[in-house]
Amino acid sequence: MRHRISGKKLNRSSGHRKALAKNLTYALFTHGRIKTTKTKAEFVRPYAERLITVAKRGLAKAEAQGDEAVAVHARRIAASRLGNDRVMVQKLFDEIAPRYAERNGGYTRVYKLGVRKGDNAPMVLLELVEGVED
Repeated sequence: MRHRISGKKLNRSSGHRKALAKNLTYALFTHGRIKTTKTKAEFVRPYAERLITVAKRGLAKAEAQGDEAVAVHARRIAASRLGNDRVMVQKLFDEIAPRYAERNGGYTRVYKLGVRKGDNAPMVLLELVEGVED
């Protein structure tokens, strides 16, 4: 029984799961939307939303104190979770987080697409809510 057990293992080792979460989040932030399986989307959705929240809080705290250096801690947390990619962290803090400044969570949306032909896996489209770039 799986009583009180949270999270999904996805039949992968812990390192593989961390890499999967990082790569899917990176792709979501880069393209605005990704096509993946329902299980992977459910797995990566909270991970991506927490990163956006970390960025939002860092920016809000920096703005409240009037010092841009206050957001450094939030940037370092985001960088560690995105593989220390400065370009992606810059995009997260400059483009993505300000877009959701007035929104209290729910930054992603999931559309069901049907099943994949090869293995009948349920496919979904995971996208950022406001301002998706085509």
